Formats: sequence, structure tokens, C-alpha cells
Amino acid sequence: MIDWMAFVIVLVSALVGTVVVVGFYSFGVRLLVRAGRVPVVSPATFTDAITVLTPAEIRSAEKKAAKAARKNPLSAGQKNVALAGAYSCFSLCAIAVLYGIYLIVPALHGGG
Repeated sequence: MIDWMAFVIVLVSALVGTVVVVGFYSFGVRLLVRAGRVPVVSPATFTDAITVLTPAEIRSAEKKAAKAARKNPLSAGQKNVALAGAYSCFSLCAIAVLYGIYLIVPALHGGG
């Protein structure tokens, strides 16, 4: 016999957790960009030496990020507040993930 109420609780919890983690992460990236710290990530090199972007494309993306940072209309104080907000969002995201792991691990050892 299937306990459908337990199934619904797990489904809703998973959806809410996903929305919280993705929401805080995306808002943190947005605040990071507003703070003038545009994240430019180099592409991964695969085992067969295929890269997603060429070095020229990477340089172009870095130049665009630097230009966007220079055009930022925020004051230095506003940038610092946005940066602190970004780090807070990333911290809340990490806390949500760690709390989820905390909830799962005791159940694996028979504690829950």
C-alpha cells in the first residue's frame, strides 16, 4: 500500500527546496553582476581536447565583462551592499543544501 500523503509531502518539499536553492543562487549572481563582479568562467577542456569557446571568444567575453563593470551606475557603497547581498544569497543557498543533506543522512543510517 502506498502512503500518498507522504509522497505528496516529499514532492512539495523537493519542489520548494529546488525553488529556494535556484532562486537564491540566481539572485546572488544577479547581485554579483550589479556589484561589478561579472563572473567569467573559462570553458572546460574535455579529454579529447575539445573546448566550448576559443581563446579569442574568452578574451572577448572578458572585455565585455570589464566594459559592463565600468558602465555600472551604482556608487561604491551600493556596489558593496550588492556584493554583501550576493554573498548572503550564496550562503543561504549553501545552508539550504547542507540542511537537505542533514535531513537525508540520518535517514540512511536508520535514525529517521
